[in-house]
Amino acid sequence: MSITTPLFQHHKHCDEIFADAEEACGAGDWAVGAEAFEAFRGQLETHFASEEELLFPAFEAATGMTSGPTEVMRGEHRQMRDLLAQMQAAVAARDSDAFGGAAETLLILMQQHNMKEENILYPMCDNALGSSDVGASLVERLK
Repeated sequence: MSITTPLFQHHKHCDEIFADAEEACGAGDWAVGAEAFEAFRGQLETHFASEEELLFPAFEAATGMTSGPTEVMRGEHRQMRDLLAQMQAAVAARDSDAFGGAAETLLILMQQHNMKEENILYPMCDNALGSSDVGASLVERLK
């Protein structure tokens, strides 16, 4: 059973609203950009919380790996949160150059991060948890 399918889908959703925010802020449409950015930031934080509070602890409990791939992902989440703070400050200052620079860095980091999750960590989670009661519970909670 794949317990991580909702997370794959959420990556795509976050990418779409990120593009909306980037487009609006790049065009100087700060009202639309600020709204799209806040929607993106909220969805990304929701995604991080699903992983950090549900998936990662369950995976770590099942495998005993607490300083492996989940710790790397948490570190990358911290880096992305720092970039989100920079972007939020740029939106508040209506600074399209600062927003664009942080957004470009975030995009690269997100692409690399998502590839690692989708191709390495999520399959590991599905293998470790997919046939367990914990996995079945996670499927419901990650939707």
